Amino acid sequence: MEDLDSLRSELMTSVEGAASIDDLEAIRVAEMGKKGRITAMMKGLGNLDPETRKAAGQNLNKLKSDVADALETRKSEMADSELDARLMDERMDMTLPPRPEEEGRIHPISQTIEEVVAILGEMGFSVIEGPDIEDDWHNFTALNIPPDHPARQEHDTFYLPGNGGDERLVLRTHTSPVQIRTMESGEPPFRIIVPGRTYRCDYDATHSPMFHQVEGLVVDRETHMGHLKGCLIEFCRAFFGVDDLPARFRPSYFPFTEPSAEMDIGCTREGGGLRIGHGDDWLEILGCGMVNPKVLENCGIDSSVYQGFAFGIGIERMAMLKYGIPDLRTFYESDLRWLRHYGFSPLNVPSMVGGLNQ
Repeated sequence: MEDLDSLRSELMTSVEGAASIDDLEAIRVAEMGKKGRITAMMKGLGNLDPETRKAAGQNLNKLKSDVADALETRKSEMADSELDARLMDERMDMTLPPRPEEEGRIHPISQTIEEVVAILGEMGFSVIEGPDIEDDWHNFTALNIPPDHPARQEHDTFYLPGNGGDERLVLRTHTSPVQIRTMESGEPPFRIIVPGRTYRCDYDATHSPMFHQVEGLVVDRETHMGHLKGCLIEFCRAFFGVDDLPARFRPSYFPFTEPSAEMDIGCTREGGGLRIGHGDDWLEILGCGMVNPKVLENCGIDSSVYQGFAFGIGIERMAMLKYGIPDLRTFYESDLRWLRHYGFSPLNVPSMVGGLNQ
């Protein structure tokens, strides 16, 4: 039987001097494997007398346990060192600037709203916002929309669970309820625009169940149809960048305006495309009219003293026409390739001083 103290010292030195996990495995096999030295010594215990065998067995088991612990400890140290080296090698410097191709882009809807606000803001309009969830009174009744109007039907409007009547809740179908709330809570004159989301049960290439509008309202003592026409003609000319853009107003019907009109602008469809400006065709662009006296009375405003005009602009439609976007559904598909193509630089802020995007 070899001197166990010398053997222990030899093995501990070998373990400490191992350069890799593979070297540690080689030591384990050579000493404690089936043909290892310690294994052979364990097998030789049978040749000893009982008293000597007991003491030698205890010493060998202690040696075997100490070597196994040393191997495991050294193996864990090597694994930690390898992991640290790998982490250092694969580390990422988060202070580096972003790659140019990953620069964020402003969505065309956000950009178009900013353009509309920039133009109308120069005309003295203030931006007002309101809730997306409205009650029946503000969304329909106060706007002189009769109970049997198609817009009230569930196939056209998103209703929320609740009681019927004027307290019934609905996802607003237009931003006009904000106009009602503004007139109810204040005193004329009013000159406001209301950008925001609206909701209707419709979905195809030109319709979406959620879309954006900007509605305008002016209420004063001297407001008339001429002011409405001048405001909208100048707005469209500024928005599309055509100084002499042809425009016309056709009679129409909306419950909340009387008289009502739809505005068309000139265009041409030569070559299968669409170009805004002088041409042989007309394109409907928005709806408008003088505020119905019943709407004013519903808001507590004396219609014999005050009158006003209102208009509504579809943001997606304006963006599609100005920037050549063919399908409404692509606005909401979260396609980064689409956004890189149609999006805008965050520094390209629309203003009447700095100019609009053409």
